[in-house]
Amino acid sequence: MAERLPTELWVKAHAARCSAQGISFMVMRRGDQHRGVVIAKLHLIGQGFRVVAQARDLEGDLVWAAALEGNIVPEADADAYIERQVSYDPDIWVIEVELRGDDEWFRGPVI
Repeated sequence: MAERLPTELWVKAHAARCSAQGISFMVMRRGDQHRGVVIAKLHLIGQGFRVVAQARDLEGDLVWAAALEGNIVPEADADAYIERQVSYDPDIWVIEVELRGDDEWFRGPVI
């Protein structure tokens, strides 16, 4: 089982990594500092938005669960999905990342 970093530290590390690579990264909503799940709103420039959420596999390793059936959707649809999730779990963090081309800023498989 992978060691679990506090969510705030994970977010800060990825913000720094994106900044170093010239990738736009914004924290749209702060959740629980230690155990909040991260939802990533991926802005695929010129295409739309994809939403993924952190999850853990059976071994406890980080994976990403594709939301909205993995589809690229308009921003309003992505925002509506995220708002529903936040209404269920107020500890959720929401980040937005602008991606151009094949940028892959996160690690872990998307399921």
